[in-house]
Amino acid sequence: MDTIIETKQLTHTYSAGTPFERSALLNVDFSAYRGEYLGIIGHTGSGKSTLIQHLNGLLKPTSGQVLFQGEDIWSDPKRTRLTRFQVGLVFQYPEYQLFEETVYKDIAFGPKNMGLDEKEIDRRVRQSAYFVGLRDDQLDKSPFELSGGQKRRVAIAGVIAMEPKVLILDEPTAGLDPVGVESILSNIRDYHQFHNATVILVSHSMEEVARSVDRLVVVNDGHIPFQGTPREVFRHGDELEQMGLGVPQMTRVFHRLRQLGVDIDPSVYTVEQARDALLAKLGKGAV
Repeated sequence: MDTIIETKQLTHTYSAGTPFERSALLNVDFSAYRGEYLGIIGHTGSGKSTLIQHLNGLLKPTSGQVLFQGEDIWSDPKRTRLTRFQVGLVFQYPEYQLFEETVYKDIAFGPKNMGLDEKEIDRRVRQSAYFVGLRDDQLDKSPFELSGGQKRRVAIAGVIAMEPKVLILDEPTAGLDPVGVESILSNIRDYHQFHNATVILVSHSMEEVARSVDRLVVVNDGHIPFQGTPREVFRHGDELEQMGLGVPQMTRVFHRLRQLGVDIDPSVYTVEQARDALLAKLGKGAV
């Protein structure tokens, strides 16, 4: 597979040389592939937020490298700046970063900084608004007149309007109700499919990540102990729970069945997979 962004022996130490020195990442080798939908999971303080802030140059490594399309993003200032446009990062609760007079201007802020002409800016604003479910009549409103969920959409649209090759979202559904969660995840899937962009979804919610991504990376205490497909990762259910990560409900049930002596695959994580596994166990086959 074609790697689009990676880290090599990435280490980041906060407050180096002081009594408060703390290593958040230790010799981390990470990679994301062109066009994949990747999940990063880890408990609070695991290092996952520090990792993603290195991917678009918000943080500089203490040691090691960050490579975008094979080039060290810190090799020269122009490359660092270009990377920040091509690797878009949506922070947790991004609605708190809105500041323009209208929704349109807020979404247009990034494309304007890229030096695009007005026609291209307009196309990007309207297309990104469409992807996140905003109506044309909302573009002239103040973002502060919108609901919390709509503000979240504006903030996400502002990043995808730059049409990044890698889109990173840090807990994009935090604080939303179930309908809002599904709506945002659907918008992200649409963007991923339309642009064939690499999407990196950061979350502590196993249920949410498992049903969205192609591959999972687990971050714990500044390291990556597991990575692979959701099924491969959830085979380590006991270790994940020891790390403070709650595995999906279905996975927990099947791990318990395994402990009780039932010969069954414990990596199940959706209701559909559970149904098929149980029917196969009963000798009836999947339906």
